[in-house]
Amino acid sequence: MRDRADKAERLESRLRLLFAECQAAKAGPGFRVSRNRYAGVRYPKSMIATFTDFGVPGPYLGQVHAVLHSQAPGTPVVDIFPDLPACNIRAGAYLLPAYSRYLPENSVCLCVVDPGVGTERGAVVVRGNGRWYVGPDNGLFSILLRRTRNAQAFRIDWRPGELSSSFHGRDLFAPVAARLARGEPPPGEEFDPARLLTPGWPDDLAEVTYLDHFGNAITGLRASGITNTSTIEVAGKLCEFRRTFGEAEPGVPFWYENANGLVEIALANAHAGQVLGLAVGAVLQVTAG
Repeated sequence: MRDRADKAERLESRLRLLFAECQAAKAGPGFRVSRNRYAGVRYPKSMIATFTDFGVPGPYLGQVHAVLHSQAPGTPVVDIFPDLPACNIRAGAYLLPAYSRYLPENSVCLCVVDPGVGTERGAVVVRGNGRWYVGPDNGLFSILLRRTRNAQAFRIDWRPGELSSSFHGRDLFAPVAARLARGEPPPGEEFDPARLLTPGWPDDLAEVTYLDHFGNAITGLRASGITNTSTIEVAGKLCEFRRTFGEAEPGVPFWYENANGLVEIALANAHAGQVLGLAVGAVLQVTAG
């Protein structure tokens, strides 16, 4: 009886592998088949990352995930920034290049901060630094393109059969991101990416762009552009550089270079946003030391 069960198990394993190879062949060169019988069927070479102001609570992010999983099955979906400041295109534009630069090559970044959804604003795909970016033509890609060499831009000419007037993140941008993850080309004509740049925005934004749940205030200012002897004033408080939280004095605000290369304002073991009264848009004054 045991021999018969072993034969049946080996046959089932071979059939499962054959099925996996057929599925991978349909999926195209972006997938490979695992020879581990306990592993999944397909392994993509890239991932889809979301960069949105949808927020974690509520239905919006989940609906986007559902579309991505149904139209690019087997492709990992990660939320690198799901709770950007709501409707704040400029804050998102300065955070995007810093927080997407660690994505693997050929990743697809689904970027949606879109207060003009449903209007005549365009929809675009950007190719830069070996990655794809999908989202609205409203300035969100402006800073990314300034810091990207040999970038490409494509109009999204395709429209789904059903397109809501208020949720293009789910109905338009997510399906396009899934197409790119499957290895398909952008659904539209290429154009000059310089048309996506927003004039008048500085190369670095000396403002608070995000408050994390620790209370640290992330700014749009790259730490590489100032020296460690610089002093930063924000909300009437002076902040000197500290390399780590452990070097900071209790109750004394300081600035440091965060893990993504941006200046952050913080307090050791305290919520800097609440204690200092900081909010998105708070202006920094930098004095060279």
